[in-house]
Order: sequence, then C-alpha cells, then structure tokens
Amino acid sequence: MTTALNEAAAAVVRATVPALAAHGHAVTTAMYRRLFRDERIAALFNHANQGGDNAQAHALAGAILAYAQHIDDLPALAGALERIAQKHVGYHILPEHYPFVARALLGAIEETLGDAATPQVLAAWGEAYWFLADLLQRREAELRGELAQAVGGWSGWREFVVAAKHAENASRDAAIVSFELRPADGGAVIAHQPGQYLTLRYPVPGQGAVKRNYSISCGPNREGYRITVKREARGHGGSRHLHDAVKLGDRIELTPPAGDFFLPDAPPRPVVLLSGGVGLTPMVSMLEAIAARHPDLDTHYVHGTADGASHAMAAHVRALAQAHGRIRVSTFYAEPTADEAARSEPHRAGLIDTDWLRANVPLLDADIYLCGPRPFLRALVPALARAGVAGERVHYEFFGPSDEQLAA
Repeated sequence: MTTALNEAAAAVVRATVPALAAHGHAVTTAMYRRLFRDERIAALFNHANQGGDNAQAHALAGAILAYAQHIDDLPALAGALERIAQKHVGYHILPEHYPFVARALLGAIEETLGDAATPQVLAAWGEAYWFLADLLQRREAELRGELAQAVGGWSGWREFVVAAKHAENASRDAAIVSFELRPADGGAVIAHQPGQYLTLRYPVPGQGAVKRNYSISCGPNREGYRITVKREARGHGGSRHLHDAVKLGDRIELTPPAGDFFLPDAPPRPVVLLSGGVGLTPMVSMLEAIAARHPDLDTHYVHGTADGASHAMAAHVRALAQAHGRIRVSTFYAEPTADEAARSEPHRAGLIDTDWLRANVPLLDADIYLCGPRPFLRALVPALARAGVAGERVHYEFFGPSDEQLAA
C-alpha cells in the first residue's frame, strides 16, 4: 500500500481544481444519475438527500474539490474522511461497492468536462480515487471490527422491535415522537457514545426499503435505543411513515451506532450544548450521560424552538437538570404565542445569539456542541468563531449531508 499519491497524478489532480470549482455539482449530479441506473447500488443510498436542492450532490462536490485542493495535505481532511467512513459503516457500504462509484465518477467527469477530460486527467483521477478508497476501506474495516467485537455489538443490519412510541410535544404541524427500539433477538446492544446516530432501514409503501439516519436520544445503555423524530410534512415520507404507520411490535433494521460527534468519556472542561428544533435529540443523549456519569460537570444547555407547542422533551430535560444540580437550562422561543410572550420564564423570546451566550455561559472556557437545522448552524458556528471560541472547541452535527463551507 502506498502512503501518498504519486506526484505525476497529484499534479494533474491539482490542475483540475478550477474546473471542479466551476462544474463540481454537475459532475456529482451526473455521477449519481449513473450510479442509480443499478437498482442494487441505488438501494444503498438515502434518497431523501437526493431531492430538492440535491444536498448530497452539493456536499459531494465540495468534498471532491476539497480533496483536489488538499491532495498534498490529506491530514487536513482527516475530520471529513472520518465522517465519510462513519456514514459508510452506517449505510453498510462494503468494499465491493467501490468499483461502481469509481466507474460512475470517472464517467461523470468525462461527460461533464468533455474535451478537458483527457486520458491523462481520467487516469490521474482514477488513481486518486482508489488511493482515497483504500484509506476509507481500511478505516471502515477498523470501525466494523470494533463494533462487532464490542459487548452487544454486531455488523451490518440487525432487527429491532418498536417497544414504545410516545409524543414528545404538543404541536400538530411539527409533531415530535419518540420510538423505543429493542433487539428482536433479545440480546444486548452496544452502549453508544452520547451524540451518535443510528441508520434505520424499513419498508415504505411505494418506495421499498428506505434508509434514514436518526440521532439516538437516550443515554448509553445495554438494553436498546431511543430515537426522537419530527414529522416532516414534505420530503420522501420516511418520518411520516414512522409517525403514521409504524406500530408497537413492528420491526425495523438498524446498523450499529455511528458518528464522530459525541461527548467524550471524560469531558476535560465545562460543556455548552446548543440546539435548534429537533436538533435537541443528541443533546438529550448527552444530558442523560452527564446526569448519570458526570456529577461534577458544569453544563449549560441552551435550546431554541418556535414556541411552547413545538418544544419537545422539556419536562424530561428539566428533571435531568434538577437531579444533576449543575446543569443549567435556557430556552428561546422564536415565535412565542401572545400568552408565552407575556411570560419571561421559562423561556426567552427570539433567537440564540452570541451576545447572550457571552453574558450567560462560559463561552471561552467550555467545549461547545451544536446540532440543528442548517440556518441555525450557519448563524452560530461562524458567530462563535468571531466571538473568539477556539475552533477545536466547537463541535457540530449535521442533519443530512455535511456542508464543509458551514464554518467559513
């Protein structure tokens, strides 16, 4: 195995950066179109990310451009590569799937760039692809081995039973429901890292087996998992099916917990958790872990949502904070009702902002964890950098494909 891409191929890849910057989204859109001609390969993907603005194609275009730009400095991409490896394990992407992607990518480059896609360019990108694929496959093999050998561990898909289902808020338009999942074989499960997600596979009429990622919303344990899902009125219907059709006793397949966004086993400094909307799910997992394992950890949890009706798991969070004693909870309602606006507690009106954070939490002395919709992250992640928070102390999770331009 080589430890670096040969210089001749690297030089050609570097030379394609301007073309990728201009045409990257067209390349990745064409790549997915080619991939999805094979139903077996199409079935590996979450197609909710392929619709609308085609977020997955945008994210992949950014990743390919970043790879070309950092072809001589791959350690700069370590975080992005780890997220890709974690996603591949979640979706059960195996080594035998990589050649399909290679053919689709090179065919898309040739189709999109036309005469500029010379045999030399295609050969260099083929070499670059397989160099990167080797790095990913080795990391994915490590992850699968660790998961399979862990107590309660497994590899690939495992059947779980819906053991409980209950509403978490009072909203009709933005209903949030929790699902308790227990292994159908009655065995133990891996005690996940608080903040990680599960990949679910379940049948939806007219769509076949759909795949979705959902953050785990309970603390680590050996018995099972809880996911907490917002019913999305638009989209491909995965969340609507869970809300409207899935019943107690139904079976859903899961791959093991995955993701590099999680609370460490021994947090070295105070923790500030920031969430927007249903982005609270990994934060509740972290709060349960803190309440159970870290009695002396100073923790600030700041959550933003539309109003009281949309606010999920509020009583549970308050109970965790009261039992722990060093968890402080603050809530922002962006659109409070008239009755809520007349009361200053237990929420504030408006959006979470860094001026308030500077005045109320140990912003410069803590690790900051964020999760929420893209507008929430796009507002807060750059604002935290401007406020002087060190980049290595800001950790955030995406709903959907990663957007590496978020923190720019």
